Amino acid sequence: MRHDERAAAQAYVRLLEAARAVLTDPADAPLYIPLLASPIKEADEALRGAGLSGNEDRLFALVRALRPGRTGRRG
Repeated sequence: MRHDERAAAQAYVRLLEAARAVLTDPADAPLYIPLLASPIKEADEALRGAGLSGNEDRLFALVRALRPGRTGRRG
């Protein structure tokens, strides 16, 4: 995995974790959704920089390599 690909995958994971945290309590979500602007910007820039914009299959493969055993599904 190239450095820029790793950075993009890590930025995506941070965005995913932030979104999950914000959406944990739907009643509070409107207060915290603006906090996602920074992780969204970081992920967009990292994906573009790694040439992964629009290449979800490659991105998700990188995320799986970064976090084996985590599919994003909750049991």
